[in-house]
Amino acid sequence: MIVGVLGAALLIGGIIFSEWTFSLLFLGLTLLGTLEFYKLAGTAGIQPNKTLGAVLAAGVFISVLLIDKEYMPAEVLYLAPPAFFLVFVLELYRKEPQPFTNIAFTILGVIYIAVPFSLLQLLGHLQGEYSWQPILGLLLLIWSADTGAYIAGKNFGKHKLLERVSPGKTWEGWVGGTILTILVGWGLAVLFHDLELYQWLGIAAIVSVFGVLGDLTESLLKRSLGVKDSGTLLPGHGGILDRFDSLIMVIPFIVAFLKIF
Repeated sequence: MIVGVLGAALLIGGIIFSEWTFSLLFLGLTLLGTLEFYKLAGTAGIQPNKTLGAVLAAGVFISVLLIDKEYMPAEVLYLAPPAFFLVFVLELYRKEPQPFTNIAFTILGVIYIAVPFSLLQLLGHLQGEYSWQPILGLLLLIWSADTGAYIAGKNFGKHKLLERVSPGKTWEGWVGGTILTILVGWGLAVLFHDLELYQWLGIAAIVSVFGVLGDLTESLLKRSLGVKDSGTLLPGHGGILDRFDSLIMVIPFIVAFLKIF
C-alpha cells in the first residue's frame, strides 16, 4: 500500500512539476522497462542484446523529445532503420544460441516499451507548450478502469473474459470498468480544458478497450515465459510492465486518435 501511494505521488509530481521532470521520469521508466523485458526473456533461455537494446530505447525516446521540441530535425529518424539493423550485424559476433530469437526479442523490447513511452511525450505538447493535463488525465482514466473492473468483478463477476490468459478477469468487471472510465472522462472534460469533451470521451473509450487488452497481453507474455510477475522492482506490486501494461498499449491508439481528430 505504502509503495503504491509513494509511487503514484512520485509519478504525479514528476508529471506536474515540469516537462523535464516528466521526460526524465519516463526516460528512466523506458530503460527500466526495456531491461525488465530482456530479463524476462532470459528466464526462457533467450539472450537479447541488452546493451544495444537499451541504447536504442533511450535513442528513440530522446529523439522523439528533441524532434517534438524542434531541437533536432525530423530527418534524424531516417537513422532508425540502420540502427535497428545493427542488431542483426552484432548478433553475428555474439555466438549465442537462437540468434534470430535473440534479434527478435531485442527489437521487440524497443517497440513494446520504448515506442509507447516515447509517444506519450506528444500528449504533453498537443498545444505546443507543455501541459500535464492530458497525461495526468490518461493515468486517471486507466486507474478508473482498474478500480471499476475490480469492484464490479469482485461483486458481480461470473463470466470469464479470457480464462486461458487471465482467469480473474470477467465481462462484468470489464463493463464496470468501462462505465466508471466514461464517467471519469466526462468529469475530466469539466476540470481539464486542454481537450474537448468528445476527445476525453474518445480517450476513455480507448482506455476501456485497449487498457484491458494491454493487461491481457502482458499476462500472455508472462504465461508464455512461465513467470508470475514481470519483476520485483516494486515490492508487492511486481515490475514496471505489471504497473504500466495498460498504459503501454493505449498510448499509440490515443496519439493516433488525437492527431487525426
